[in-house]
Amino acid sequence: MKRLMSFMAVICSIMAFTQQGKLRKVATVGFLNVENLWDTIRSADYIDGTKDIRNPAFHRSIPMDSIKFLEAEKHDGPWSDGALVGKKAVRYQSGSDEFTPSSGKNYNTKIYKAKLANEAKVISEMGAQYTKTAPAVVGLIEVENRQVIEDLVKQPVLAKYDYGIIHYNSYDYRGIDVALIYQKRRFTPTNSLKKELKVFGDDGKREYTRDILVVTGFLDNEKVAFFMNHWPSRRGGEAVSLPKRNAAAALLKQQMDSIRAADPSTKLFAMGDFNDDPVSASLKNYLKAVPSPKDLSETTPYLNLMYPLYKKGIASLAYQDAPNLFDQIIVSKNLVSDQVTKEYSVYKAEIFAPPYLVNKEGNYKGYPFRSWNGDQFTGGYSDHFPAFVILQKEP
Repeated sequence: MKRLMSFMAVICSIMAFTQQGKLRKVATVGFLNVENLWDTIRSADYIDGTKDIRNPAFHRSIPMDSIKFLEAEKHDGPWSDGALVGKKAVRYQSGSDEFTPSSGKNYNTKIYKAKLANEAKVISEMGAQYTKTAPAVVGLIEVENRQVIEDLVKQPVLAKYDYGIIHYNSYDYRGIDVALIYQKRRFTPTNSLKKELKVFGDDGKREYTRDILVVTGFLDNEKVAFFMNHWPSRRGGEAVSLPKRNAAAALLKQQMDSIRAADPSTKLFAMGDFNDDPVSASLKNYLKAVPSPKDLSETTPYLNLMYPLYKKGIASLAYQDAPNLFDQIIVSKNLVSDQVTKEYSVYKAEIFAPPYLVNKEGNYKGYPFRSWNGDQFTGGYSDHFPAFVILQKEP
């Protein structure tokens, strides 16, 4: 695991953001995979599709004991594209039973509170060595519902920052979603939506996965757009599953291109767990995220900030001793500048791996200190290291 460990050098000094005697204004934008942040209640997805499944009147995660109050048809398997037109339906979440007090994990309130405290600690410290404060905007991956996010932002280390929440329930078969939290005094959202990703298995049946969350607004008075991603996994093998991530990349590019075409001055941030490395076809050929600022152009306007880290052997996770850098941040070319100006530009991007996030011993030494070892709660944080970008501009 020496390769995975190569990036774990501790930053010993805090850089002063000065240029010609002037302090710089800075901001952190980042994200983390909270590794199955579930509440302790068995849940199901409930959809009112009496009007149109593509625009359901009602779609959210509900406690199982609420089903008896709903007139609904129960669905154990995945939905098909029109199956719910004219119907209401409940589908059990495949991950819900696993995170309850009666499961093998004995997932109780004590463990849930420990998870919340752990994830809040990580969020509060991301980028703080540069900004001396918590991130302005944070993406979240693997959250069950809005309630767990509300519980998260109320944690003592985060509550003082007054984080707002943007979250939509997805059709993901496990029951997990992506979301965005933001400091209300620094980011003002103007619009948000979810873009449903439609991918299909070899049998032609639809596979329900996470949506792409699109949020536009103003970060410290600058027009920005955020795209939160959790692309389909490599289940079944990298090559077999690649077309699904190619489809996700094409959908993401369409959304980014659309916002950029409407207003080229908008600064774009695409981030998340792409389940592919920066050199994978999905990111190189479909999203067309380039590895270097010199490759930026009008036809290739998106820069993968994690490519240089990948080339250095830096990883954000490891599986069976194979390191990967799936957690990435991609920005539009108007965030790239070799000078500090009156508008935000990228200062640097990092994978966040302080010592407490790293396993120190055993077979998984050097791996991210994850929350679970099978059904055993470890007291850890996540099976992924978080990622962040530091922005800078003149005050």
